[in-house]
Amino acid sequence: MTAYEDLMAFDRDTRALASVQGRLGWDQETVMPRGAAGQRSDEMAALEAVLHARRTDPRIGEWLSDIDTETLDDVGKANLRHISRDYARNTKVPAKLAADLARLTSTAQGIWAEARANEDVAAFLPTLAEVVSLKREEGAAMADGGDVYDAMLQDYEPGATAADLDQMFGALRPGLVDLRDRILDAPVPTGVTGTFDESAQMKLTRALARAFGYDFKHGRIDKAVHPFSSGSGHDVRITTRTSETDPFNCFYSTIHEVGHACYEQNIDDAYMMTPLGSGVSMGVHESQSRIYENQIGRSRAFTGWLFDQMKDAFGDFGIEDADAFYAAVNRVNKGYIRTEADEVQYNLHVLLRFDLEKALISGDLAVSDLEGAWNERFAADFGYAVDKPSNGCLQDVHWSVGLFGYFPTYSLGNVYAGCLHEALRRDVPELDASLAIGDTSPATSWLCENLQRHGGLYEPKEIIERASGQAPSEGPLLRYIEDKFRSIYAID
Repeated sequence: MTAYEDLMAFDRDTRALASVQGRLGWDQETVMPRGAAGQRSDEMAALEAVLHARRTDPRIGEWLSDIDTETLDDVGKANLRHISRDYARNTKVPAKLAADLARLTSTAQGIWAEARANEDVAAFLPTLAEVVSLKREEGAAMADGGDVYDAMLQDYEPGATAADLDQMFGALRPGLVDLRDRILDAPVPTGVTGTFDESAQMKLTRALARAFGYDFKHGRIDKAVHPFSSGSGHDVRITTRTSETDPFNCFYSTIHEVGHACYEQNIDDAYMMTPLGSGVSMGVHESQSRIYENQIGRSRAFTGWLFDQMKDAFGDFGIEDADAFYAAVNRVNKGYIRTEADEVQYNLHVLLRFDLEKALISGDLAVSDLEGAWNERFAADFGYAVDKPSNGCLQDVHWSVGLFGYFPTYSLGNVYAGCLHEALRRDVPELDASLAIGDTSPATSWLCENLQRHGGLYEPKEIIERASGQAPSEGPLLRYIEDKFRSIYAID
């Protein structure tokens, strides 16, 4: 075997083990007994130690140096790009630190969940301080003298820097704040009324998943506190949640996670269990979930079809016609929860977290001061006070599991989705006619062909530019949101 073949065989086994670790994480979030948290923490730490040893194996460096890149095709070169980048990162992080982080974050997740349920910030902050300390240590090792937060970003969005994101988000914020202010002065559309049976919600949510192309032969839907997608290749699972009075929470959480899942399911099978066999970045991943959920799922055409499905499932729920339903689905109102926020205000939630986590990592914000800083920033951005911790700094799982650098990819994904949607509308002029009958395939096929099937073949910015025909910028997203919500709210 050649050095390249040896490297790829070794890497395949490492990815198989990582898939097992991912399945343990899915189990922990869905069906694991509550009393098993301590044991699961040890299991995750042990497996992380094995994975870290493989990811830092000196043979990887030897194989990489022995490979003549001129003999490789584009796929081979892309595989080496990913492996080389990961190897350089992993060899900078001490094995003990990797295992300590895995053990701590597994435990911290349960502590966060209990603190959130009890509205008890003080019960979580000491553990969060430990997580932040270890993440700073890890980031400093990866940065190798450079910016620690930028080093963290590379785990989620290769090539991104805080400076670039600050510039993009700085251009995004004023237009959103101005539009939000104009909308909140306008009459609020009628919302749904009544109660919605959980089993009926789950039945319709499965139908929605199928309508967007989710393959149940290689996936499943379960319930979790925080909806997520897990896996790749032929085992891609999603979770959702239900609310007796808000079925949109279930339906649009599902569509969102289906966007993530379909990206993974639609990657070329030739890339399975290789570096190219999963989404190239979290920003690109988020572009798929957001375009499924918003530009497609909340479009006037698709909501017309969904309105009929809901009437069949639930009878009268307080909405007179498809136009009123479209306005209800896209209603802008006050709220605390990022995952439930409308398109106008969602990014403001993300930018709050982005700025706070940068300050936590730099040391400009002490963990003990997080709740006060969150509440102060929220009041400044949204105009009212946080009412309880589960609606404030305890609402997201991310920091408890060490995902610093992850939050900005949500807004970056929205920016990418704006670029893709503009190109989709240009290339598929008959799109609305299909969506009006519940057929999303013209949109999902376009996304599969132009982006999803390529997996990690191209770098994040490159695949967006290839698919959309333009360099990523906030302009298309702002134009889409402005046009959509000015129409719905009849504002200047």
